[in-house]
Amino acid sequence: MAFVVLGTALTQKPTQERNLKILPKDISNQKLDSIMHSYNKALGVECKFCHAANNPLVFGAPAELDFASDKEPMKENAREMMRMMIEVNTKYFYFDKNQQPVYLNAVSCITCHRGQALPEIN
Repeated sequence: MAFVVLGTALTQKPTQERNLKILPKDISNQKLDSIMHSYNKALGVECKFCHAANNPLVFGAPAELDFASDKEPMKENAREMMRMMIEVNTKYFYFDKNQQPVYLNAVSCITCHRGQALPEIN
């Protein structure tokens, strides 16, 4: 299956499985791509910030990412941030019981990160 995020092709080999621990297992590819793109934008990072490469760079070619892998420690950090965001949105802003809390946008990554990989702490 192939993921396309606003012109940036993120290819995932058909043999690769999803490794979703926070997002719903039945999430559509389009919704998953949209959420991942929002994280990229909110943190000012590329996919490789959280996803491990499964092959080394060869002659300057971009690495192929293993989206299911948990090898990159930042991926679990991102999951913790997602849990925190869901908790805040559910506790303080969850008014529509027909919508899953993971899809709420009252508080999102950009609220604190504002385009930076690590948010400013005042």
